[in-house]
This record gives sequence, C-alpha cells and structure tokens, in this order.
Amino acid sequence: MEKRIVVALMLTLLMMGCKGDRTTTADDGTADEETASLVEEEEDSGETIDDLIAETPMPTAAEELFDDFFFNFASNKHLQQERIAFPLMVNSGVKVDTLKREDWQMDHFFMPQGEYTLIFDSEEQMEQVKSTAVSEAIVERIFLNQSYVRQYLFKRESGRWMLREIRNQTLEHNHNASFLEFYQRFVSDSLFLHESLNSEIAFAGPDPDDDFSTMEGVITPDFWDAFAPQFPRGVIYNVVYGRQSEGGNYKVFVIRGISNGQEIDVVFEQKHGHWKLTKLSE
Repeated sequence: MEKRIVVALMLTLLMMGCKGDRTTTADDGTADEETASLVEEEEDSGETIDDLIAETPMPTAAEELFDDFFFNFASNKHLQQERIAFPLMVNSGVKVDTLKREDWQMDHFFMPQGEYTLIFDSEEQMEQVKSTAVSEAIVERIFLNQSYVRQYLFKRESGRWMLREIRNQTLEHNHNASFLEFYQRFVSDSLFLHESLNSEIAFAGPDPDDDFSTMEGVITPDFWDAFAPQFPRGVIYNVVYGRQSEGGNYKVFVIRGISNGQEIDVVFEQKHGHWKLTKLSE
C-alpha cells in the first residue's frame, strides 16, 4: 500500500506540472498505461487519490520550512483538518465569524494549477523562503477581477504549523495594492502591457545552444513578444513569509512550477508613479 501511495502522489504532481508545455520521457505509452491502471485500481477499491494521500503521514522535517508544510497541507485532507484551529476565525473587517470543522471543505489551493506566484520586494527578501526562523506566513488568494483578497494566516507554535485565521479584504487595503491594480491591467490590456515595458529589459535565460549554460542580454519592447512568458490572470497567489512589508517601488514577480522545477522571475519598478517591467529571468 505504501508503494502505491507514493506512486499516486508522484503521478498527481507530475500531471499537475504538465498543463502547459508537455515533455515526455518515453514514447511507448508506458506512463499512460500505468496511470490508467492506477485509476482503475482506485475505482475498484472505491479510493481516490485524495484518500490515498491522506493515509500518508507528513514527515516531521516538513515543519521546518513553511513551503514543505504547505504542500502537504494542500494535498492531504486528513492533515488539513488536523492543522486548522477550529472554530476558525473569519475576519472580514466589518465583522468576525467562525467556521466549524464540519463546514470546512478540502482546499487544494493552487495545486491543481501546476504553478503558483510569489511577490517579493527585493531579491534579498526571496531568501526568507528558505529560512527555518519564519514562524508566521500568510497565503494570499488574490481575485484580480473582483479586486478582492483572501488571506490565510498560519503560525508555527510548539513546532507545528496551524491555520489560525482567514482574513477577507478589498484589494485596495492589501500591502501590494498599487502593484496588483497595475498587474490586473497589465495582463488584460495588451496595449497597456507594451506601454509598461522599460526601454531596455535585462534578460537572462537558458542558452538554446547549451543546456548547461545561460545567456544574458537586453530586450527592447519591439522583441518582447518573442521572449514573453505566460502571465497568470484571474486568480493568483502570493505567500508572505514573516512580517508584511509596506508596499515599495520594486517587485519581483515569481512564477514557479510545482513539480517541474521551472521558475520565471520578472522585475517591475515604479518610476515617476508608473510601474515598468525592467528584468526577465528564466
């Protein structure tokens, strides 16, 4: 059973990470056959992928880094129920409600998308992701079209991460309000997007002639479309590690694949009251 659970988890993550450009490791259809076989076994036993994953205990080491804990939290319904402080406080600013255990439904957050986004105020701030000293984190689900943000506040107490509170806020009250309002228009208006490109965009990416090297240079707006990544829209996510900052004129927008290890970093800088895309790293 343990071996089957591990296989199920690996296949789930692999399928989620291949929604965009798909890569295959074999041409004989073996992976598809194994996946189909696994699904048939689940149907015969009445178990789902969620059921199988829920039977797998989270490693104790996953408590050290919030990311490690959260991926388990978003995948394992048993762990998710265990790590929510019920009755859960839901703070909407005007009033505070509570959510009972029986009313909570499993939330996979960004896992089905195969990727998630992060917003940092500097390259140095990005190192907080790897810090074991972080004892508080906020996962933000950002509804761009509705100008609305739902924050999930987690705290590590006695070595255990727990979801302590949900906060609902309008986008204008978010610490990244200026950037998010810009980003919503940036991804929905192609003319505005091109107007928001810096005259020179620093670029770093894989060398097409050498798989082990990167190439660096400068992109002008005329050639942007040839290098442009696929920007997420509609609903995006952010994770705040530790204390929230107060906005700022510099943002590193990270698009990170869940299972394929791919990452795209895009730098935006606010100049004379206008955000400009100034750097792209793949």
